[in-house]
Amino acid sequence: MTATVNATTSKAPTGTDIGLAIVRVSVGGLLAVHGSQKLFGWFNGYGLDATAGAFAHMGYDPGKFFATLAGLSEVVGGLLLALGLLTPLAAAIVLGTMINAVNVARSGGFAMWELPAVYALVAVAFAFAGPGRLSLDAGRPWQRQGLAWSAGAIALGVVAALVTLAVK
Repeated sequence: MTATVNATTSKAPTGTDIGLAIVRVSVGGLLAVHGSQKLFGWFNGYGLDATAGAFAHMGYDPGKFFATLAGLSEVVGGLLLALGLLTPLAAAIVLGTMINAVNVARSGGFAMWELPAVYALVAVAFAFAGPGRLSLDAGRPWQRQGLAWSAGAIALGVVAALVTLAVK
């Protein structure tokens, strides 16, 4: 008698698990780098004071508050996404931040807003797909997945973006 291994119950990572991990770590890491550029000037960034001036120029007043909010959102959302930790919350944070980035960049033409749009779409995809088995959420009691959690994460991200746009 030959034993067969079911890919869905096996403990070994699948190609899907590896693919999700690669996208999560890559996109989450890049977002964290963007945030650290805003907050600390790392990776050839401008730092908080210059970023605050740019945010004020874009109509986000007070600039320092909104620059800090954007930087923290990118760092925290990016790191949570990269780790696959609290994934619905990470997706909401990234989506809300990127909706604001698309709004700011849209007047500059497609080349200016395509990257934040891609980040937003990746966040939506992770809200639906979950982080995969190679994540800190996998198999934990706090892991949340499914259509209700996906819809909730997306709604939270959109509402947070709209509130930010309304009060800026």
